[in-house]
Amino acid sequence: MRFMKKILLSSLTIFILNATYAESWSLGNTHEEVNVYSYRQPYLIEPMLKRFTEETGIKVNVLFAGKGLVDKMVQEGENSPADVLLTVDIGRLSSAVNSGVSQSIQSGIVDSNIPPQYRDPNGHWVGLTARARVIFASIDRVIENEISYEELADLKWKGRVCIRSGQNAYNLALFSSLIAHHGEIEATNWLRGLKANLARTPQGNDRDQVKGIYSGECDISIGNTYYMAEMRKNEKEPQQKEWAANTKIIMPNAEGRGTHMNLSGVVLARYAPNLENGIRLIEFLTEDVAQEMYADINYEYPLKAGVGVSDMVASFGELNADTLDLITIANGREMASKIVDLVGFDE
Repeated sequence: MRFMKKILLSSLTIFILNATYAESWSLGNTHEEVNVYSYRQPYLIEPMLKRFTEETGIKVNVLFAGKGLVDKMVQEGENSPADVLLTVDIGRLSSAVNSGVSQSIQSGIVDSNIPPQYRDPNGHWVGLTARARVIFASIDRVIENEISYEELADLKWKGRVCIRSGQNAYNLALFSSLIAHHGEIEATNWLRGLKANLARTPQGNDRDQVKGIYSGECDISIGNTYYMAEMRKNEKEPQQKEWAANTKIIMPNAEGRGTHMNLSGVVLARYAPNLENGIRLIEFLTEDVAQEMYADINYEYPLKAGVGVSDMVASFGELNADTLDLITIANGREMASKIVDLVGFDE
């Protein structure tokens, strides 16, 4: 266990710990509070939660962790203090539901704010924002401004592509979408072609791929748009601004089926002790104020109609989103993972 540290921010009580739960964590369950388990980083959601408290007077208690929260909820069972689970990636949302830690979110407000394609058919998860997985490319060495995912397996990119692990959740979702569009055989051949074009063994995160482009180790990579936005605004690590300044964004398949999309989302805990406050928080996160904050702070795509993206994200170009059903993507992740291992993608 690294540490547990209690931080007080106005009326927010935030707990930070790693995923080895040797210590116990206890929260109250009065009607004036709501308990959140969050896989999302503190700085990304604290502003929204603070605003929620300011508007409602409801105290928000948050347990932040990088992994293990769903397992924790399973182990806690009916004694779990969690009201709400915040996470990213459709696979992780589906995994939470399949683990039996969720319940249906019954809310006309949520149904009105979030389009049905971004909600679980049975109401067990709700998307809050969309994130596009795009192509990062060298401004100097890549003349193309239109590239499809399929083209990344073309021999012209041999030795020029860098990417994070094929088993990363974001890549598995992308690979799953390729399976859905083209079938297992063609997707397997495509992944072999992509592997053959790698400049190095898959490694790091999306930011590290931009660094690889800057250093000349590769010319092109795959990443989520918000990483680029955060790098271009990163005053604490100005070298990242320099990496990003030498890299452009290309929206893949913009003229065809559209760019692959994933979600950040929320689950209402099955045994929520503060059920009404949990629903009230979820409703708040789908409303204009929170959706605008998601856009401006997290550089993600709001899902509520009429709420625009940030100026930074708008500068990346018009988004034509792939409308492939997200449940299909979630269901295809296991096969995508098997194909990654089959072709030895990470070796």
